[in-house]
Amino acid sequence: MPPKVAATFESALHSLGVSGDPPAFVMWGDQPDVRYQVLAATDAGMAVVGVRVNVPQEGPRASGRLVRWSRVQAGELTVEAHHGRHQVTAQLEGQVLIGLDEEGDRIAEWMAEVYRRIDGGAERSQSS
Repeated sequence: MPPKVAATFESALHSLGVSGDPPAFVMWGDQPDVRYQVLAATDAGMAVVGVRVNVPQEGPRASGRLVRWSRVQAGELTVEAHHGRHQVTAQLEGQVLIGLDEEGDRIAEWMAEVYRRIDGGAERSQSS
């Protein structure tokens, strides 16, 4: 990802209250004009930022929202394994995440963090 694009979504994340280096997942956007979708876990909720890179005469543009953990829409995490390979699928905030092998492992780790935060695990682990 070019530095100019990264700076754009980092600015949007900062405006949403995301600081430091939070657990995050970056994927290709599913809309024709949205190139990247960034999902970042914060204490308050999940920051969802879409980055458009082909904005004429302006350069990259990001728009985002902060979804409280109680409102985050997370579907099931599924895995299909065959002959030493595996595919992981999950749905999160209307986005379908699909990955094979190592990429699937990253999706599973990300979804475990999301489920833990939805269930209040972030608050419990910080108060211990």
